[in-house]
Amino acid sequence: MSVCLYAQDEPRTLEAVQLNTVKYGTETEIANLIQTLKTEGADYLDNEIIALVENTRNQKILTGAFSFFGEREKSGLEDRAIRAIEEQEDEKNETILAAIDYLGKVKAGNAAPVLQKLIQGGERNFVNAAIRSFGRVGAGGGDSTAGDTAAYLIDFYENNNPDAESRREIVVALGFTGSAKAAEFLAGIASNSEERVPLRMTALEAISKIGDPSGLDAVLDCVSANDPNIRSAAVTALGPFSGKAVDDAILDAFRDSYYRTRIAAAQASRQRKLAAAVPYLKFRAERDEVPAVKEDSLRALGAIADDESVKILEDLFFQRKGNDRVRIIAGEMLMQVAPEQFLDRFVMELDEAKQKKQTALYNGLLKVIGGTKAANMEDITRRLMQNSGVVEKSYALDMAANNNLTGLADEMKVIADGRNEGLAAKSRRILEKWEIQ
Repeated sequence: MSVCLYAQDEPRTLEAVQLNTVKYGTETEIANLIQTLKTEGADYLDNEIIALVENTRNQKILTGAFSFFGEREKSGLEDRAIRAIEEQEDEKNETILAAIDYLGKVKAGNAAPVLQKLIQGGERNFVNAAIRSFGRVGAGGGDSTAGDTAAYLIDFYENNNPDAESRREIVVALGFTGSAKAAEFLAGIASNSEERVPLRMTALEAISKIGDPSGLDAVLDCVSANDPNIRSAAVTALGPFSGKAVDDAILDAFRDSYYRTRIAAAQASRQRKLAAAVPYLKFRAERDEVPAVKEDSLRALGAIADDESVKILEDLFFQRKGNDRVRIIAGEMLMQVAPEQFLDRFVMELDEAKQKKQTALYNGLLKVIGGTKAANMEDITRRLMQNSGVVEKSYALDMAANNNLTGLADEMKVIADGRNEGLAAKSRRILEKWEIQ
């Protein structure tokens, strides 16, 4: 008789398998794991990844880790990233670029000298990435550091004859600094009709990021430019500014025949919560021929969220003959601004879509309710949790976590012991956060 023996430390859970993958896996296995963690937004292996990165030169592992930590602006890899740049002769270009990008995203102040050295060195493979990250790093050190960073970048632009791509990156980096010292310089680029259109658009975006009043006149001038791309970029850039002239320019942009300008008007209205734009947004949400204009108009109505805006969203969502995408976004806005008021009716529409096999609508509404936070979520969460569908259960787990529905612990334990290891692991992580065994 043969007996199958299992080692006592054999991993029995997904978390244990993943931990062992970090410790003993191949570069491909580890890179795939990092991608999975990125997709899930999971951070429980961060310390193990930091330890791994410290002692490896594997390109796939380093690049994946820098990207994973950078997207979350998660510190812990700064020293290794700086070392990758300083010892670049021993590293692959892809690793060095990932390290540069990471240092910028976490605004690592101690990386400024090494980034500045890359810029001065002019290495084509790295200089533009270094410029971009240098601007971000400068923003993390307060107004004085941001000002010094902006001054250095302006001087480099004016006196080092950078190529077109590097000039664009300098303009982007100046926006990242957030320094008012950069606004006047950027305004000059944006207003220069002889400058290339893409660079002027980039300058307008940078002015908007800074939001200093000294850049406003240039933005208003560009709202009426002949080039439609300049107009749309200028309207987008109006978001952080205030005043009657700004409001009037945004409202007038809804009449622009270029659809991107109308999108920009909706986005600026959303950012400013511009109540005067509600009638324009209603018209665009109902009648614009471009779906993207409709969607941004709906999101702007959700951001404004006054009585008139909510009534418009309500009418559009509960109109069952309406466009699926319009209904999904209108429902999403209602679940953000008044979830307790509309939850029961939203669930009715969810059930209606499932009964009539309106798959796109059902899946869209399911995703919306999966991210909803409200006081009365337990009943619908329990119902979805007991559903046979994997998607429904996954969203139900999100709802339980988002709303701290500890009363559903027993139902979650059933999922944690189930055959679907992905759902089981997700359920276990939530229970652990609640300190429920």
